[in-house]
Amino acid sequence: MLRLEHLVKDYYTGDEIVHAIRDLTVTFRDNEFVSILGPSGCGKTTLLNIIGGLDNYNSGNLVINGRSTKDYTDKDWDTYRNHRIGFVFQSYNLIMHQTVLQNVALSMALTDVPKDEREKRAAAALEKVGLKDQLNKKPTQMSGGQMQRVAIARALVNDPEILLADEPTGALDSHTSVQIMDLLKEIAKDRLVIMVTHNPELAQQYSTRIIRLRDGEIVSDSDPVREGEELEDEQKPLKKPSMKFGTALSLSFNNLLTKKGRTLLTAFAGSIGIIGIGLIMSLSSGMQGYIDRVEQDTMTSYPVTIEDNTMDMSVLMSAMMDRDEQGEKKSYDGTVRSRAFADKLLGSIADTEKNNLTAFRKYLNSPAGQELKETASAIEYNYGITMHVYNKQAEGDKLVAVSPNGLMDELGMSDMISLRDQFMGGVSSAMPGSEVWMALPAESSLRDREYELLDGHWPENEDEVMLEVDDSGEISDFTLYSLGLMNQSELVENYKDLQAEKTEEITPGKPVAYTKDELLGMEFTLVPNSALYKKVGNIWVDESGDEAFVQEAVTNGRTLKITGIMKPRETSLGPVSTMGGVYYDRSLENWIRTEGKSSKIVKEQEAHQDVNVFTGRKFGDSA
Repeated sequence: MLRLEHLVKDYYTGDEIVHAIRDLTVTFRDNEFVSILGPSGCGKTTLLNIIGGLDNYNSGNLVINGRSTKDYTDKDWDTYRNHRIGFVFQSYNLIMHQTVLQNVALSMALTDVPKDEREKRAAAALEKVGLKDQLNKKPTQMSGGQMQRVAIARALVNDPEILLADEPTGALDSHTSVQIMDLLKEIAKDRLVIMVTHNPELAQQYSTRIIRLRDGEIVSDSDPVREGEELEDEQKPLKKPSMKFGTALSLSFNNLLTKKGRTLLTAFAGSIGIIGIGLIMSLSSGMQGYIDRVEQDTMTSYPVTIEDNTMDMSVLMSAMMDRDEQGEKKSYDGTVRSRAFADKLLGSIADTEKNNLTAFRKYLNSPAGQELKETASAIEYNYGITMHVYNKQAEGDKLVAVSPNGLMDELGMSDMISLRDQFMGGVSSAMPGSEVWMALPAESSLRDREYELLDGHWPENEDEVMLEVDDSGEISDFTLYSLGLMNQSELVENYKDLQAEKTEEITPGKPVAYTKDELLGMEFTLVPNSALYKKVGNIWVDESGDEAFVQEAVTNGRTLKITGIMKPRETSLGPVSTMGGVYYDRSLENWIRTEGKSSKIVKEQEAHQDVNVFTGRKFGDSA
């Protein structure tokens, strides 16, 4: 029994939706001859294709012998089409270079029926449709009516429960049409036949039931299934369709031998084309691979950076290069003139623009920004988090501020670095000599492309960090001083002697060496930013300048451990040099944000959003 429940099928053509089937409900009996009539475009063929499993429906349900097809897999549909359905098409769809017998037997190729049995069944089916003496003819030697009979025999040879006929008489004359209709009527005595036709006279004469469609809906049904009418829902076990390898090989070989000359010429031309295409693709792939590597290496060294505030540096560069607005370099003509630099500097600072990074990130995560995300190697976000990292076991038994780099304060250079960062838009933070505590790329693919693991393993948790060295395993002594692995006091004393022109008292630092076992497992301490504040009265005070307070905060800080040693990978842009440093995983930033949200100072600010917890006054109150 076949039942369609509230079936809907829509087609999308550009921006338009074509409603082929609209909420169609109908039940078919196991033995009847049903004709579906209606004007062109009313959904007749679409309905037939859905019943035959050639097309899917958008909503509703198709129930076959009591089982819903909503959960049908591709294998289930293959089994359904192979065992339960027979198709008769208006254009016959016969293979012209095969005989009539081979055409009919071919429909059993996906079953486990032996070849001899397939030919016997095909001959019996052809005899049933009146073509007993036409077994070895080719379709090109037959009339239209005879070819349609072959198509019907092919549809019946697997003994399907349902026969679907799409305009079976559309290409036939009236006399032949009557013969085909007589045959279909005879077939309908022991199975369900559903036919789509434009000929109402033939449908009226031969069908036991006529269904008329208009605009995808049933407008009339001459013999609908009544409520309470008993219909059988018999579930028959069906074997999955599969073609034996020998059968597939035999069919392929026969098709090749049908046109020997064409096969040879096609193979020859194809081999030339394949070889040519292979050569072109190998050359193209090699060149494209080289270009991709150059692009990746270039963008790795000089990534596109978008910051929340930007200033036009071209004006300053032009002023420093002594070029006029037309880009021409001036020459000395006996007159000394002032060059506008200070005004341009102030103008550039005044013209600083603010970028809406929140909206830009929302765009990247939208469908419109998908193309940009696919083009980029990686997209990373930097929230400007300042990490307070210390080395409790530094050389000289002194607590060393690793991040921000405390050595800059000891040398009295922190103000200069800060000023440089301000005028360079933060670019200098990536320059040597500022920070030695940096972030690894968030994308592991980008990380593996930039760095090579030498010893240990990559960070697996937020408390694991990496030490960077160069190709020879060396690291800048300035970095070692900054990390507290060399005595900072000695460097500071030398710097003071240099400033005082006491060059004879300068003692060069002695080179040091660490084994990998000494470095792997070395610990640093991270102090959450909120832990450096103390509540005094009703305000919170920054105590990062109080050594005793910082010592206590470090005692309660988060321990970080070096778990791996890495070096920069060589690129096509030339040799890679590095000052070295410690690199942390981005998950450490997430931990800091989480700690900050749960801190007392943040909770107090959230509870009193109109009052500045650092001053105790309301925001905007300048008094």
